[in-house]
Amino acid sequence: MKKILLLSIGFLFAGLGFIGTILPVLPSTPFLLIAAWAFARGSDRFNTWFRSTKLYRNHLDSFVRNRSMKRTTKAALITFASSMMLLSFILTDNLFVRIFLGAMWLFLLWYFKFRIKTEE
Repeated sequence: MKKILLLSIGFLFAGLGFIGTILPVLPSTPFLLIAAWAFARGSDRFNTWFRSTKLYRNHLDSFVRNRSMKRTTKAALITFASSMMLLSFILTDNLFVRIFLGAMWLFLLWYFKFRIKTEE
């Protein structure tokens, strides 16, 4: 049952990642990372297949190998995550949630600046 759930998650997020490569407002990388995680835990066969796809090689391979991303990929991820956090910040009246979201946003910026290298 666990294997079926993981494979379902893998295919769902791989599909969302594929759609994200076509639609500019939907980032593909976080969805593909979740798909890679699910396939790695769900099936050796599907993990091998997913890692051999052009989608994986173009969007995740450098990140998995070198912990680096293209500048455009980093910008898209930061923009998408920041907009979701901003929306949550605006829609909530709870001060503690706002403080938490602000701290998470600062951590996000710090992490992408100092922990993930930028490819040229």
